[in-house]
Amino acid sequence: MDSGDRKQNDSLRPRKASVWASCPPFIKRFHWIAGMYLRFARRIKDGKERRYWSIVESQRCAGGKVVQRPVLYLGEISDSQREEWCRVIEVLDQEDDKYRQLALFPADRGVPEHARDYSVQVRLGAMALHRPRQWGACWLACQLYGQLGLDRFWAARLPDSREGTCWKHILQTTVCYRLIDPGSEWRLHRLWFEQSAMGDLLGEDYSLVEKNALYRCLDKLLPHKEALFSHLRQRWHDLFNAEFDILLYDLTSTYFECDPPDSDADKRRFGYNRDKRNDCVQVVIALVVTPDGFPLAYEVLPGNTADNTTLRLFLQKIEAQYGKARRIWVMDRGIPTEESLSEMRKADPPIGYLVGTPKGRLTKLEKALLKLPWQEVRKGVDVKLLPRDEELYVLARSHDRVLKERGIRRRKLKWLWARLKEISAMQLSRDELLMKLGAARAKAPKAWRLVDVEVASQGVTFSYALNRKKLKIVRGREGRYLLRTNLCGKDPAELWRFYIQLTEIEAAFKNLKDDLELRPIYHQLIQRIEAHIFVAFLAYCLHVTLRARLKPLASGLTPRAVLDKFAAIQMLDVHFPITDGRTIILTRRTELNADQKLLARQLKLDLPPQLPPRITATGHVVGAHAPAL
Repeated sequence: MDSGDRKQNDSLRPRKASVWASCPPFIKRFHWIAGMYLRFARRIKDGKERRYWSIVESQRCAGGKVVQRPVLYLGEISDSQREEWCRVIEVLDQEDDKYRQLALFPADRGVPEHARDYSVQVRLGAMALHRPRQWGACWLACQLYGQLGLDRFWAARLPDSREGTCWKHILQTTVCYRLIDPGSEWRLHRLWFEQSAMGDLLGEDYSLVEKNALYRCLDKLLPHKEALFSHLRQRWHDLFNAEFDILLYDLTSTYFECDPPDSDADKRRFGYNRDKRNDCVQVVIALVVTPDGFPLAYEVLPGNTADNTTLRLFLQKIEAQYGKARRIWVMDRGIPTEESLSEMRKADPPIGYLVGTPKGRLTKLEKALLKLPWQEVRKGVDVKLLPRDEELYVLARSHDRVLKERGIRRRKLKWLWARLKEISAMQLSRDELLMKLGAARAKAPKAWRLVDVEVASQGVTFSYALNRKKLKIVRGREGRYLLRTNLCGKDPAELWRFYIQLTEIEAAFKNLKDDLELRPIYHQLIQRIEAHIFVAFLAYCLHVTLRARLKPLASGLTPRAVLDKFAAIQMLDVHFPITDGRTIILTRRTELNADQKLLARQLKLDLPPQLPPRITATGHVVGAHAPAL
């Protein structure tokens, strides 16, 4: 780091008076002085210098050694965001921790006369810590659940049973579990609930996660799916001022490692598998989200459903749910058909669309497009506009995408060329040669198309050569996308921005499958499979809410990173035996460290007060509140 960078970092470091020099020697040996500040790392990307910011904590340890501990990675942030983080860091560093002394009367000493009416004698040597459990992430998940109004929504739709089963709390527990540490219902019942503070936060005991109750709760959810979609739409608007005139639509699949079902009504079927598991049955999930990633609706379809047969269903579904409006649907190629696009143009009011096109259409229009000049619509993006009938074709070229796709193609082609050279030098039988060539083709299929490989009809020799004609065609199409729309009056730059927002729905599928572990799905009944996906959808809504809260603060701060930070906050029971045979139980959470305080302040979250003490006698609680100590 040069001197200018050091000066900038020093300017971001909070100023505070040093207390180290004034500490007595025996304090110096054990005392740590902590200070947080912003630090950036440089990286040259696409010929430009980029700065990626982190919050680090400087700690002075024994012997005067100073170490820096990374606290949070923020990524690229704006000047205003950087100033806000600096302000919060300074506020936290300037706070003085206030400690309140608590006078306890040990069992081996007498109690003063004035305190006899409200005192107890505690056997301090017998103090014990019980049931350490994870509190912070559970509390954060419950806060997100409340911000979306899901507690109120389900309270009106899942009343308690006559036996006292609290269905709304069971659902809240399963949703928070899916967000924090996803797994099976059996694991929730057997292990996770006891290791979490969900019971303390909801005022429930272990009976809440009785095994059969968890499964029976799933059976009560699906009839309320449409009402939930309407509720979420209103909450997205109220919380984040979300707009719904542009909708992103795509499909994914999730597979099952089980035998094909016998029932014709079962939605688990063989079909085109996006996870390359064509040997497994699957279901298809269709999802609609806004450009900001807020989900509006989803549907579980049979696994053999073709993509181009789903659009009409969702157009009708959204119109019935939210009424007729001028909406723009953004989709990838393969979803709309000519018939469905014609219906969208003739609708009243017309339904706008922006879709990608198959490569074959680019070949058909290539001659007409070659005559047109490139127009720069924004830095790094050029377009060619070709009106046809009632539509507009937009050939977009992104310089960043050209470099990215070209780099991927070069790496794959380089690997394939080296692998073919290795195989040609091996002593193999004909079958072994064909197997190795097939494996190389499967690993780099796009690069394989650029190489002409010929295997001798007899013997174990083969030849390979680069097909320069195909390479020239591929180079000319890298980073280029042919879009099709009926929004003829829209700015081409805006159309490109709409299309690249399809990455939001791809991120939604990735989060559902990876972060929230949508699979494996252990259920055998199709209604419970759909309920399992419904719970994952609710957990994704919490994930999106947290991400929307973090987005104005720092682009590099992810919901998973924040949940992991809060998960370090523990709760435990401190047991103080009393001389009269009873026990004082103090249920306490651990104090927040600097990282957690910083996040809580930035997210504007106020921690609840500690739970009141309890006093037990003969193994059961006899008072909800202990005397003041």
